Amino acid sequence: MAINWFPGHMVKTKREIKENLKLVDAVIEIRDARIPYSSSNPDVDDLCKGKPRLILLNKSDLTDSNITKRWIKSLTKEEVRAIEVNSLKGDGLKNIKPILIDMLKEKHDRLRKKGLVKITTRVMVVGIPNVGKSTFINKLAKNNIAKTGDRPGVTRSKQWIKTSMGIELMDTPGILWPKFEDENVALNLAFTGAIKDEIMDTEELALKLVERLQNIHPDLLKARYKLDSLEESPLENLDNIARKRGAILSGGVINYNRISSILLDEFRGGKIGKISLETP
Repeated sequence: MAINWFPGHMVKTKREIKENLKLVDAVIEIRDARIPYSSSNPDVDDLCKGKPRLILLNKSDLTDSNITKRWIKSLTKEEVRAIEVNSLKGDGLKNIKPILIDMLKEKHDRLRKKGLVKITTRVMVVGIPNVGKSTFINKLAKNNIAKTGDRPGVTRSKQWIKTSMGIELMDTPGILWPKFEDENVALNLAFTGAIKDEIMDTEELALKLVERLQNIHPDLLKARYKLDSLEESPLENLDNIARKRGAILSGGVINYNRISSILLDEFRGGKIGKISLETP
């Protein structure tokens, strides 16, 4: 499945991030906890080099918690920390401030020696589209400042947002990489909704999702769609799921458009189960 999506504003975003880094103390990078590798932009490592970075594995309520803990261990390095959060409910967000204070300790000590008492921490928030960046900002700011939407690319202009934590956030539009060399990465982004469904063949995508799930979580797939057993062929499994869900046209023809939509929506909403699509 060829996916190549690089809207013009992405180039501008990279330039903005580079220019604005000097205005912030640290970077918060938000990733989708179901796909921590696929939802990271490799450019962020280069762009943010030298800045303390906190990676938030968002939507962690949808994942296998043991795998998420392994990801946290794997991502934590000298200048980088990682924690799991659920921005929608606010789970894990209280850990952000103490971690940032710890990471910025030397800088804050220097400022205090200069007589500064009230220190505001300024942080840039980065991440690819649809990882929950706006939801996170709104939760921290306790109001609807950043536009939210379940469609990628909703956030646009740069803005400073004050929070009750004494942290000021700079929002940035979501950045994706220019092209997906690895089909797995492209599929993971498409499965989780980081790439617009309008540019996808959702029927082919649903078939690929069935194939993936029957390999990594066959029991969850069987349980959700009340299947007695799974066939070897993903298409036969998709057909059986469609029959169970009544996604049938007249004459017993499978309504692939409808069942594809059901399957993708239920996966994205965590209804099939707690699933991590990647392991570290």
